[in-house]
Amino acid sequence: MGIVLKQSFTNTLILFLGFAIGGINVLFLYTHFLHEDYFGLITFLLSAANIILPLLVFGMQHTIIKYYTSYKTKIEQDGFLITTLILPLVVIIPLALIGTLFYQSIANWLSSENILIKDYTYLIFITAIFMGYFEVFYSWTKVQYNSVFGNFIKEIFTRICTSFLLIAVYFNWLTNEQFIYAVVIVYGIRTLIMKLYAMYVYMPKLVFKIPANLKEILSFSLYIIIAGSASGILLEIDKFMIPQIEKIAEVAYYSVGIYIASVVAIPTRAMQQITNPITAKEMNSNNIIEVEKLYKQSSINLLVVGGLLFLLINLNITDVYEIINKPEYTKGIWIVLIISIAKIMELALGTGNAILVNSKFYKIFFYLSLAMAVSVIILNRWLIGLIGINGAAMATLIVVLVYGFIKIMFIKSKLKIQPFSKNTFKVLVVITAVYFIIDFWDFGLYPIFNILLKGILITAVYLVLIKRLRISEDLNKLFAKYF
Repeated sequence: MGIVLKQSFTNTLILFLGFAIGGINVLFLYTHFLHEDYFGLITFLLSAANIILPLLVFGMQHTIIKYYTSYKTKIEQDGFLITTLILPLVVIIPLALIGTLFYQSIANWLSSENILIKDYTYLIFITAIFMGYFEVFYSWTKVQYNSVFGNFIKEIFTRICTSFLLIAVYFNWLTNEQFIYAVVIVYGIRTLIMKLYAMYVYMPKLVFKIPANLKEILSFSLYIIIAGSASGILLEIDKFMIPQIEKIAEVAYYSVGIYIASVVAIPTRAMQQITNPITAKEMNSNNIIEVEKLYKQSSINLLVVGGLLFLLINLNITDVYEIINKPEYTKGIWIVLIISIAKIMELALGTGNAILVNSKFYKIFFYLSLAMAVSVIILNRWLIGLIGINGAAMATLIVVLVYGFIKIMFIKSKLKIQPFSKNTFKVLVVITAVYFIIDFWDFGLYPIFNILLKGILITAVYLVLIKRLRISEDLNKLFAKYF
């Protein structure tokens, strides 16, 4: 796992830095500089764009990962890459025409509960195009095993620009309304930078050669469009549906809780940048032994690192909200625990999703994703109406746990591999034990000092237990090297 650990480590550092900048934005700048209705609005617009993103780019970001390594000549590879830029236009152009004709109806539907949304509805489509082509160009670099720069642009560039824009709002250089448009422009600039870098890493010749397996590519892409949209629904539908049931300001409260909990998923996001193309390569070569090795290693390593983040967040969450110093935002405090448990399940899955997408059973990923999307919509509609924004978090947790288990069992039945070992049980016991033991500790100091002291205590106890129990071979090597 040399290249995996090296790029995963760099990507993790980038993600942590990005999340730190994003944390400043979400926990302090957004909450104090931007009106909460506009905070809810920009969250809604970006979530809606993420939902339709796979459709607009025809699933090409995943198609590149799956098929690029299957072509053996440069002409085939170049023709394939050019095709991945053209195919999305087959979807984008007709949808743009349809959207123009029915714009008022769409805008009225989306703004039925919150009229603020109406004037900004068209930005969803534009932002989704920017986001989609960014992912396509990012995939170009991933298949060259170069994921670091794209990760930097994705995680840090956008957030730094957002920080400056929020500061501009504070000094009245921008209005709340102008801020919304400025964020969309940032996403456009981000896509342009990624395009230039992708062509610097690998410049294909302008070859208009239709891939020999175009029918197979179209079939895969159609499934991935729906699966990707379904995955987007799972991630974003809560922030999309809340304004249809509650006041748009509730999205802002929910988003803060979601953002804090999403820190737990940093390790898996970092590792996926490099493990996904490697998994695709090994699956194309039918090298199940290496696939299983990566499956197991990724699962236990992600659980160990994610477990520490889970503890650091949830054992300090009260102090975090005290530092934010916005009482109305404490509505999201239970959301943090609920969603971070869901993230632990995603970590345990390791490279499971990559295995499904890149195997001959990729259609099951489509059916599972579709079922997850339908389930989370039904549960959101019921639980948000029943218990408010906490219901949205519960809907996500239920769906992630149930369908995560189904994915693991399906891979085991078809490929005879699974990610767990006795060390999985050990790390879960360690996480649970540390949580309940330290949960009762309170130093009674100013919140930031409480967080520092408790963070040191949690980290020390957790890492000692992980090392003593020899839970992760890879992490033990890192301990031996640096300590």
